[in-house]
Amino acid sequence: MISLNAKVRKEVGKKTKALRESGKIPAVVYGPGVKNISLEIDRLEFQKIFKEAGESSLIDLKIGNENRPVLIHEIQKDPISNKIIHIDFFQASLKEEVEVTVPLVFEGVAPAIKELGATLVKNMTEIQVKALPQNLPHEIKVNIEELKAIGNHILVKDLPLSEGVTVLKKPDEIVVSISAAEKVEEELAKEIEEKVEDVGKVEKEKKEEEAAEPPKEEKK
Repeated sequence: MISLNAKVRKEVGKKTKALRESGKIPAVVYGPGVKNISLEIDRLEFQKIFKEAGESSLIDLKIGNENRPVLIHEIQKDPISNKIIHIDFFQASLKEEVEVTVPLVFEGVAPAIKELGATLVKNMTEIQVKALPQNLPHEIKVNIEELKAIGNHILVKDLPLSEGVTVLKKPDEIVVSISAAEKVEEELAKEIEEKVEDVGKVEKEKKEEEAAEPPKEEKK
């Protein structure tokens, strides 16, 4: 399990600005039957850990002499600088399943793309799963090397899952598929055409409504 150091935060309110300027991130840890604790985390250490763990891997949060198994539940970022300004950690029970979103990592090269000039259509780039916290995958790898012809696809039920992990999607939903390049272009053109038509309809309805309104009386 990945470890992350934390300190109990004593400075709150307006003093959090000075905390962030010193290279720390304010955070909180909470969970069922757990007393909320305000923390401070080293920014550089957290950024490194977050790249490894993401939001679906269990982290060993070290608070002094105490260790807590947590998940990164939510990250708040500054809308201008995009810097992390606050972290929520969820202390999960190791006996209860949790639901998280896991990224899909597509591996290999589909022969249909290389040999037929086809297009890879990714219907999903992440997927929601349920498992005990200690069994949660960091990512799910999807091998696309068996996609050799137009129409070939990989379904949710084809995903390689670790024991104890359940996907919260219908098994026959398409994860990724192979489509002819011209078909993709046609679909994009159709979408654009439909949007243009929708705008035209709205403008036409607006003009009809204006024409139906009684003329305004001139002020004397």
